[in-house]
Amino acid sequence: MGKKILIKNAQAIVTCDESDTIYYDADMLVDGPSIVAIGKNIDRPYDETIDAAGKFIYPGLINTHHHFFQTFVRNLRTIDYPNMTVPQWLDKIYRIFQRINGDVIYYSTLTALSDLIKHGCTTAFDHQYCYTTATGDTPVDRQMQAAKELGIRYHAGRGANTLPREQGSTIPENMLETTDKFLRDCERIIGLYHDPEPFSMSRIVMAPCQPMNSYKETFEETVAMARKNRVFMHTHLGEGENETMVQRWGKRTLTWCEDIGFAGPDVWYAHCWELTAEEFERMAKAGTGVSHCPAPAVLGGFPILSIKWLNEIGVNVSLGCDGSATNDSSNLLDSLRMAYTMQCYYSKERRGAISAYDMLKIATVGGAKTLGRTDLGSLSAGKGADLFMVDARSLELTGTEHDPANLLARVGVTGNVFLTMINGRTVYRDGTLQGVDEHRLRAEGEAVCDRVLRQPCEAFHTLF
Repeated sequence: MGKKILIKNAQAIVTCDESDTIYYDADMLVDGPSIVAIGKNIDRPYDETIDAAGKFIYPGLINTHHHFFQTFVRNLRTIDYPNMTVPQWLDKIYRIFQRINGDVIYYSTLTALSDLIKHGCTTAFDHQYCYTTATGDTPVDRQMQAAKELGIRYHAGRGANTLPREQGSTIPENMLETTDKFLRDCERIIGLYHDPEPFSMSRIVMAPCQPMNSYKETFEETVAMARKNRVFMHTHLGEGENETMVQRWGKRTLTWCEDIGFAGPDVWYAHCWELTAEEFERMAKAGTGVSHCPAPAVLGGFPILSIKWLNEIGVNVSLGCDGSATNDSSNLLDSLRMAYTMQCYYSKERRGAISAYDMLKIATVGGAKTLGRTDLGSLSAGKGADLFMVDARSLELTGTEHDPANLLARVGVTGNVFLTMINGRTVYRDGTLQGVDEHRLRAEGEAVCDRVLRQPCEAFHTLF
């Protein structure tokens, strides 16, 4: 076993367990990667203590959709997503994406992951579909390097685009791959990084980018290989492509995916705002999940999913930031707040909204279920020691301490947390990432952004 850590005197521990247990004035004993006990006055041997007086403790947030490589393509007035059509946005954004190399992948991943960690995220999935001439096959390797450096659990979605533009895709030629190349690299990284054991720090997901931009065989071969290797699958679905899919295949995208087996409890889709009620009911029956990404939906002016209804019919819903080209932040607490307020906005026409606490469970329990992590998502004996703390003694939270369960999304606690622990190790505490030189990494990342993107790309030259 590893180091035993006693977290003492927490003002509240919000477990998100099946009984929605909240412990007050309680301790938590962690042994290596797992929680051993939660309760008052734990009297067992330990190697180290963490004073949690005045702190609220929550399960680590789990991000189920992102594009880390886009972190260096944000805060650009020249690519004003809310005021552009999707074709206009694609035309401009892919001019930059084509230039991305392995160094951009590495430092943009460090940037996104540090943002996630500082805001309570302990497990992150990324949909990495940016494979250029400059990146070669290295993106997942560079991302794994960055995740290990920061100490976060990382599920890498190996994406791909295989259909040429002349056959109807939106992908430039130098960002296309063949199905065979995609499959070979999936086989390689599954062998290197996929750890199916409890408390594993890395897993692989097979994730062709989007049905509209890949050959059918890419998805068919993905299903065969993923099921053979017992890895999960993911793609974008229901975000405006259905008209094209009907013209091309005579069927909507969900039916297309179902017909080739790209559905089930080992599959989840991002967005899904274009789906019908009947299609969601089919997803619930199949066990297929959805990653709700509120920021790009709001910024793009797209429909907002009815989370309360999806919960009622049994669709597993999780929470994602999405990439920085459509959400300039990697702050999952901010996404939590946005998701909750948007549900409230529609509450009168949708027979009410879910509670702020239920939204927290979507970002924890729902995320764990989506990624197939029965070892994560809540705080109890035997679960992974993934958690974050909020300092409840800060002046701005005065008058809120009576309800720690609803606090985060209801009050809008979206700033940096006090502490983030992953796999029993403190990776962030009181404003400081542990074990890395944050200022050096930032300077190196800015230099890479300057050299590879800012200097050659027109979008960075006409900001004012």
